[in-house]
Amino acid sequence: MPSAPDDSTAARLLGAAEHAASTLRVTITGPPIWGWEGRSINAPVETNRWLRLLSIPADRTPSWDGPQAAEAAVPETVPRPRLHEVHMWRDDSFAYRAEVYDRVDCQPLSDGALLGYAPDLPDAWWSALRQSLDTVAAVETDRVAIRQERLHWALPKFLEAEVETEVPSWSTAHADIQWSNICGPKLCILDWERWGLAPAGYDAATLFISSLIAPKLADRVWREFAYVLDTPAGRFSELVVASEFLQGMQRGNNLELEGPLRERVVQLLG
Repeated sequence: MPSAPDDSTAARLLGAAEHAASTLRVTITGPPIWGWEGRSINAPVETNRWLRLLSIPADRTPSWDGPQAAEAAVPETVPRPRLHEVHMWRDDSFAYRAEVYDRVDCQPLSDGALLGYAPDLPDAWWSALRQSLDTVAAVETDRVAIRQERLHWALPKFLEAEVETEVPSWSTAHADIQWSNICGPKLCILDWERWGLAPAGYDAATLFISSLIAPKLADRVWREFAYVLDTPAGRFSELVVASEFLQGMQRGNNLELEGPLRERVVQLLG
């Protein structure tokens, strides 16, 4: 779980959270939970809701309307915290977005992208996850999560091989379906900032690749999503996800995945 940022960043975000709570007429009722790299803060608020505050430098163009767009477009059958209110503002240095959600009564399966064991989840949970991702894949949207232009650059660079870079098939994806964004034993899918068009099978590929450090879990993911993964489009999406993890490893992220990931890339490249 991310730790608190430096004192000045923490004070700024705490002050912004208090401002957001006042504007949205909610009361913070618990200690803050910090997001990655001091860019967000979360806290429980009264009436069983949850406050999330995001912050970016004021000179950057925000791309944080994903949750609001998901609230409007993604069917209610996909279990997720429902978004109720949004408040945005900026000062000379930072832009802010505050969101009030339902508070969920389950916990994410991991603190990070990877999961190092096979959790004891019922068959109904896996069935609900499959149905949810299939439902998302069928949503019509003009939002773009993965850009073709990036793949032309990233696939040969991080896979260190000559590979086909043209996406064979597109569909809508959550596009951040790592284990820290999935709850159990009651299914709930968190963090809809990034969702949009991606290579078909991208979500299933993300689940599979991020399970490789736990072979039993990887086997279960494969069995559940073989109808997506064991296709040319699914294998292409695995390479896309692999390139993203390999890029992150250059910054020191998820290094425990490197060995099994490189083995999988060799298998995919034949």
